[in-house]
Amino acid sequence: MLIIDHREREIIRELSKRKVKFDIRQLITADLIIGYIGIERKTQQDFINSMIDGRLIEQLILLKENFDIPLLIIEGEENIYSLRNVHPNAIRGMLASIAIDYQIPTIYTRNVNDTCSLIEGILKRLERGKPTIPLLKKRKPLTLKERQELIIESFPGIGPTLAKSLLKEFKSVKNIINTDEKDLQKVEKLGPKKASEIKKVIEEEYN
Repeated sequence: MLIIDHREREIIRELSKRKVKFDIRQLITADLIIGYIGIERKTQQDFINSMIDGRLIEQLILLKENFDIPLLIIEGEENIYSLRNVHPNAIRGMLASIAIDYQIPTIYTRNVNDTCSLIEGILKRLERGKPTIPLLKKRKPLTLKERQELIIESFPGIGPTLAKSLLKEFKSVKNIINTDEKDLQKVEKLGPKKASEIKKVIEEEYN
């Protein structure tokens, strides 16, 4: 189900020509809603203006809070860094913040027609449902050897190489834990300081 804010006249006109079904409403959050997806559409100029006056962050926070999948569309073909007297790094910083801090995907479209084609694509994608095959290959479970190494690596100052050396020397995690500080130092590159820190973690009471 596609819902469009009543102020999005260009989108409404174009999608009407394409005979796409939608409802027109007065939306408080988002410019378009497609199922569980909330879309904020901005022209390049509006993106810069709303960035300067502070509206953008408020709109994106509401988008994030109200929809499972928030999406930002920036529409236009001009050089966004030359539209107003705003330092390019400020724009880059905002785009980076949207992606990293707010974790909202941003899609760039050329014009209204391109935006409407994207909307049609999203509608068709949702009609097919979610993929049954995972896109990311699942990581294989850790082997016993890898688990043992991981436990020893968790001690202070112990990296992968030292963890392997300790396990080769003392044969098991239990033996390493029960070994005294002096014997731990028999392993190359494991000095008194590291040995002391390891024993401190093992022996001191949890507080």
